[in-house]
Amino acid sequence: MSRLQTNEAVTRVPTNRIQIADEAVHRVPSASSGIYDTKRQQSVSETEVGYGDVDDRDIKKKQNFSGKYLLWLAYQSIGVIYGDIGTSPLYVYSSTFSSEPSHDDLFGALSIIIWTLTLMVTVKYVLIVLRADDEGEGGTFAIYSLLSRYANIVRRDPREQRSIKMQRVRTSELETSSKTTRSILEGSRLLKLLLRIIGVFGVSLVMADGALTPAQSVLGAIQGLNVIHPNIKESTILGSTCGILIVLFLIQPMGTSKIGTLFAPIVIIWLTFNLSFGIYNLVHFDHTVLKAFSPYYAGAFFVRNKTSGWKSLGGLLLAFTGVEALYADLGAFTRSAIQLSWLCFAYPCLLIAYIGQAAYISSNKGAYSNPFFNSTPPGMFYPSLVMAILAAIVASQTMITGTFQLLSQIIKLSYFPQIKVKHTSKIFHGQIYIPWANWILMIGTICVTTAYKNTVKLGEAYGTCVVLVTFITTSFVSLVALIIWRLPALVVLAGFLTFGLLDWLYLSSALTKVPDGAWFTLCLAVLLSSVFVLWRYGKDNQWRAEGEDHVPPSHLLTERPNDREKEGSTPILRLSSALGGAPISHLRGIGVFFDKTGSPTGTPTVFVHFLQKFQATPAVAVFFHIRPLSCPTVAPEDRFSVSRCFPLAGPGMVLQNMYRVTIRHGYTDDIMTGDLGHQIFESLRAFIVRESSEPGSALLERSSDESVSTSITPPIHAAAASRHNDYRAQQAAVRERLANLQTAYEDQLVYIVGKEQMRIAHAQNVRGWVRTLALAIFLWLRNNTGSRVANMNLNVEKLVEIGFVKVI
Repeated sequence: MSRLQTNEAVTRVPTNRIQIADEAVHRVPSASSGIYDTKRQQSVSETEVGYGDVDDRDIKKKQNFSGKYLLWLAYQSIGVIYGDIGTSPLYVYSSTFSSEPSHDDLFGALSIIIWTLTLMVTVKYVLIVLRADDEGEGGTFAIYSLLSRYANIVRRDPREQRSIKMQRVRTSELETSSKTTRSILEGSRLLKLLLRIIGVFGVSLVMADGALTPAQSVLGAIQGLNVIHPNIKESTILGSTCGILIVLFLIQPMGTSKIGTLFAPIVIIWLTFNLSFGIYNLVHFDHTVLKAFSPYYAGAFFVRNKTSGWKSLGGLLLAFTGVEALYADLGAFTRSAIQLSWLCFAYPCLLIAYIGQAAYISSNKGAYSNPFFNSTPPGMFYPSLVMAILAAIVASQTMITGTFQLLSQIIKLSYFPQIKVKHTSKIFHGQIYIPWANWILMIGTICVTTAYKNTVKLGEAYGTCVVLVTFITTSFVSLVALIIWRLPALVVLAGFLTFGLLDWLYLSSALTKVPDGAWFTLCLAVLLSSVFVLWRYGKDNQWRAEGEDHVPPSHLLTERPNDREKEGSTPILRLSSALGGAPISHLRGIGVFFDKTGSPTGTPTVFVHFLQKFQATPAVAVFFHIRPLSCPTVAPEDRFSVSRCFPLAGPGMVLQNMYRVTIRHGYTDDIMTGDLGHQIFESLRAFIVRESSEPGSALLERSSDESVSTSITPPIHAAAASRHNDYRAQQAAVRERLANLQTAYEDQLVYIVGKEQMRIAHAQNVRGWVRTLALAIFLWLRNNTGSRVANMNLNVEKLVEIGFVKVI
């Protein structure tokens, strides 16, 4: 069926706007007098093509905080983000050197650490990459989503299209290099597929490391007790580790805000210990290590050690593991909070810690084997041991929170089933908890812990994924810089070569660990990527099949003026010839048809099949769409939006009792209550009154004004009288529509939902059999993840299910 566009008159119940992220919103009259619509202020330069009538209320707004809320977020971020990268001083030097390092090698390693923390973490991630956010979300898939809003590289879920702010830049405003890059991306199916796979693989790599980080950090912390009791059994260590991991995952429902507030003091004390110990060692031992701030020592390290120096990067990269989680957790904390906590606290603490350890190692032989504990000042061993264990346990939180954030992005772009996502804060909208992911991650980390048994084997599998993700991030951000930031090509190329070279130096060294254990995380990442890509492939086929029913009602129903039951009666409504042309009868009551997409011109699939099966429509038909918003709550007066499926006059007038109703709700709102039907009825009633009263009152006022000059201008008086009579007729029609609505509501109100069954088209060749297998797996996942409508707690006595089959 072809699409037929209708000009729908849209109005809404009076609303109180939700103001977030400083976006100016105002109401302007639409083409129809008295009918109001919502428009978003947008400069002409922001967009080149239209993406439909997008309501500003549906767009996710990036939160910006200042003052006490910014400080609070920065405080929370310390407890969540820096546990991983903050515990690296425990093992970086011991992982880098297998024997006593020379003075020059120590200076070289310290110089590499200093410049890695400065260039890779501070400059690249904190100052550059954090700016490549997708409405406040971070991670490699957020960059992919950001690119897709500025370039036509991906097909979006029809349900999500109206909540996406597309911002394609005018071609005339792009530099030649930016224009060429965008054209190549949009014109190449291979590149679009490659971007999709790389974006998904980047997320999978971080999530795969997420299964290892809790095991590595907690197991390492418990093994640290060997310093006090060398004879602790392995079974005791494994049992204690698993018990702590279980407790750690059990507290996740508390939410990021509470956990961050709880864990922050531990990380703050831990990093403060590192800072103070570093200053102490720098003062009392070799202060000449400060010369390592010169990059000369880093270069000389590689020249002197050649291959062995390159391989030692596998240990030095541990100084910045956790940096990708810093970016992934952006949605939970905001860029300003992360920049504040890193630049003002975490960065100087870590920098001084590594410098102080180098100063101690320089003056004490054998200290490299356990740099942190060997370099503790007198009397601080046991307090530092306790804080090290606590900080190592807290380090797990970085990847757990990051996994929740990344998985929510995957779900939004339809690469994973719609599992339950819980928002855990009314103030900070990006802080979430995913129960299903939490328990799967818990089982995975316990299995990894019991399988590897010690941190030496885990260490071989740890870190490779992170470095690979940093290179993917560098590549994606370079595209963002060209297409979105519109930076000169030479500047982008210089940045890509600088950071890409650093990434490849570390990555090439880390890949040597693949045979020794890193293969596990890479295989896990490939497995996760396969699931994500397969689900998206299935959704693409599903949308294509369902698109056949996305047509306006005027293309389904027709009226024949000459086809009347008797002279002077209303023309009989029939199905279109494509659907058989059978006459349509009217049923009593209000029928609420659940609409998945909320398209302003399309028709819910369930309504199409209802017509085909029953050749009837309810007295009042409502296309009902539920639209969740990324805010805690929506004011009751702002929840319902009502529009007609046809204008008040014209060929569709016979369908004037057909409406679209959209209900918007926040993540703390309970909308599926027992009085939902009454709320829908009240919203329809308010719409009818508002639709007629506003233009009618203006018309009446004009009629009264003109009647004053009757004796002077009789023709105008006659026109005014005519308009006044029209107004009275209109009011009578409104009273009749209200009465019909009341009668229909008193008769009955039923909810009509679709029960869709997907079937796979018959395979004709080998390619078809592969497609059939992929879609079979997709349908199995789909059938075992439940239905949104099935979980809505609708009154069974008022529920009607319409079953239908779609072939994919």
